[in-house]
Amino acid sequence: MKQHDKFLNDQFKAGTHLPLIDRFYTLQGEGAFAGEAAYFIRVGGCDIGCHWCDEKISWNPAQHKSVSIDKIIENLKNLKGKTLVVTGGEPSLYNLSVLTKKAHNIGFNTHVETSGAYTLTGKWDWVCLSPKPQSMPLIENFEKASELKVIIFNKEDIAWAEECSNKVSKNCKLFLQPEWSRHEENTGLIVDYIKENPKWRISIQSHKFMKIP
Repeated sequence: MKQHDKFLNDQFKAGTHLPLIDRFYTLQGEGAFAGEAAYFIRVGGCDIGCHWCDEKISWNPAQHKSVSIDKIIENLKNLKGKTLVVTGGEPSLYNLSVLTKKAHNIGFNTHVETSGAYTLTGKWDWVCLSPKPQSMPLIENFEKASELKVIIFNKEDIAWAEECSNKVSKNCKLFLQPEWSRHEENTGLIVDYIKENPKWRISIQSHKFMKIP
């Protein structure tokens, strides 16, 4: 088990609060649910250290306000869309059991986007696993994955994606996603690869093209 206690105060350990970078109601831009309405909460805190990360502000949780789970749930109650997406940073750093229970109690589906580097708590309707080679997911998180979304920065990342695809269940949906700063170079590469390997789908960060959160 990796050491991540530096991220956790007593409230985070109890699951009553989370350090939030942002929260917003928008359309899911990526993966299996692209185009659907969803409420996102982006938690602070990540020690994965992706060199291409476009959310480095998320790395230090101390920079972000601690928000109560009750406040998060209150913000959900009047929304038409009924999907809560928890992303990061790295959500698996935190106790998410209280959040998912209360979200389910008001009729929400719960989705999480995680590298899978730590034990994933909470009850999830959908687990999007986005593994990173510098911090391998736990085997249990490969088994929980509903969706495998591998970010392609270099051509060599496709071999990593194939390695990961051998560890998920046969029902897991498989996506290759061009890293945003290199999407012009890599989209064609991914398209050609999927044409030869149709078990995969392409995921595009459509929200960035639409200029929405």
